[in-house]
Amino acid sequence: MSHEHVSNTKRIWTVFGILSLITIVEVFFGILKPEFLHLNSFLSLNLLNWLFIILTGVKAYYIVYAFMHMEGEKTSLRYSVILPLIFLVIYLLFILLTEADYIFEVFNNATIKWNF
Repeated sequence: MSHEHVSNTKRIWTVFGILSLITIVEVFFGILKPEFLHLNSFLSLNLLNWLFIILTGVKAYYIVYAFMHMEGEKTSLRYSVILPLIFLVIYLLFILLTEADYIFEVFNNATIKWNF
């Protein structure tokens, strides 16, 4: 019985290319800050920030998928690892955005001054 070594060089460069492309898009939008994304908001957060959150989530998913070798696992194991993370990240974002919006409204509409 012989075990043949399989080179993963192509796979590594593909993952590097995809993650680099997503990062370049993030940097591009971060530098340019297009007005149609920066000045429009959804759920008290501008669309540019939503784009960053989504692209960062995609990168995180792909890192888990590629570097933790989830692509070779059964679908049930993949979902048992990925779905709780997705749920918890969405839940954390909801809590952070809700609380931040509340605090902003309290300071913006109250007699308390911004002293920090």
